[in-house]
Formats: sequence, structure tokens, C-alpha cells
Amino acid sequence: MTPSSQQVSQLLLAWRAGDVAAFDRLMPMVYDELRRLARRYMRRAPAGQTLQTTALVHEAYLRLAGDRDVNWQNRTHFFAVCAQVMRGLMVDRARSRQAIKRGGDLHQVELNDQTAQAASQDEKLLALDEALERLAALDPRKTRIVEMRYFGGMSVEETAEVLNVSPITVKREWSKARAWLYREIQTS
Repeated sequence: MTPSSQQVSQLLLAWRAGDVAAFDRLMPMVYDELRRLARRYMRRAPAGQTLQTTALVHEAYLRLAGDRDVNWQNRTHFFAVCAQVMRGLMVDRARSRQAIKRGGDLHQVELNDQTAQAASQDEKLLALDEALERLAALDPRKTRIVEMRYFGGMSVEETAEVLNVSPITVKREWSKARAWLYREIQTS
């Protein structure tokens, strides 16, 4: 049985108010949806990625469990924050892999097509992350739209609900953000 938005929202509010047990009741209700979100991330992950969907969900859970300061609005907002957390985890892993590639680990690795492709995908993810950071300085709402739509796989309507704007605004800003990011990544 799929939990209602109201059930999830009530548990989020209880958790924010300090009810630790509310978070424990919430996670089984949203686990399958978090796995779907993580699978979307993993489809974009580099070949040879060692992080599995379940591990990404569990790492996101650990980060979320320690953060009661989020002003939860509703179920959709929860998944938007989860998308941000998963993006951060993927970027952290890509940075770590890049540091190792640059000699941070000092053990010899055989270079083949798969490792070259993984390195290229890591570089693309890091370039996107850097471009998103620059966009956030100019227009935080467009950055949140990209996180929710691209990384979180959220619909235009869900994104509009979280941001409290109209769907047409989301569509317009999504289009502008993609064009801006494309130009930024191409010129960097």
C-alpha cells in the first residue's frame, strides 16, 4: 500500500518537532520511492561505478537522519531534499575518484575503456556540479529546478508544488537553466 502524501507530511512534521520515532516510521513508507530516485541517479553514473542503488539510499538515509533542521513542507519537498542529498553524495564520490586518479591513492590501476569512460563521466558530473554552483550564485531557484527535475526525476507539477510557483514558470526556468548550463559546460 502506497502511503498518502498526508501521512508522509505528518511524519515529517513530527520528526522536525523532535519525534525520532517518526523518522523510523517514515523510512519504510518512502523506501521504494527513494530506491527509484537512486536508480535514476545510477543510470547517469559512470560505467564501472562501485556504488549500488541500495548503498546510495542508505547513505542518503544517514545524512537525512542527522539533519532535523530542515523545515519540511510536505512529501514532495522531502523528495526534493533527497534529490539534493543524492546529488551531493554522487559528486563527493566523483571528486574522490578524481583525487585517486590524480595520484591520491598511489596504487597502479589498469587503464582500459571502462576506466576511461568512468573518468570521463566523473569529469562530466563534476563539470555539471561546478556549473550548478555558479548558477546557484546567480539564480538559486533555477538550480533547485535542475536538481529536482534532472537529479530527482520530479515532474513539472511536483517541482512547481515544492517551489510554490506555477508549472509554466518551472517549464520556462527549466528551459533557461538547461541552456545556461550547456553554455557554461561547453566554455569551461
